[in-house]
Amino acid sequence: MTTAAPSTRVLDHPARDDIRLEGVLHALSDPQRLLIVRELARRAVELTCSDFELPVTKSTSTHHFRVLREAGVIQQIYRGTAKLNALRRPDLDTLFPGLLDSVLLAATRQEERATAESTPSGV
Repeated sequence: MTTAAPSTRVLDHPARDDIRLEGVLHALSDPQRLLIVRELARRAVELTCSDFELPVTKSTSTHHFRVLREAGVIQQIYRGTAKLNALRRPDLDTLFPGLLDSVLLAATRQEERATAESTPSGV
């Protein structure tokens, strides 16, 4: 039995102590990036980029993942030809206690309000 050689492709990520609040807030300010973070938090597993159904082009999707990675919000690693994404929750919770949970809760409440507003009265 042979095992696959580990990928030599390595992406740059900020060290935990280099993650800045303003960078994290900027990364989370875009609706598509927030959608990615919400899905990673909800599923709590590593996901490939293709696991996300984003209403944008592939190049724009790649940009959003890069912004999240460079801000320190997600970690991306290659396994074979697949690029896996994981939320850096432990790092974010250590640096900014409660921030991620607050943002995720606020995003859920915003979505609930939007859904309620689009539902006809009396239904």
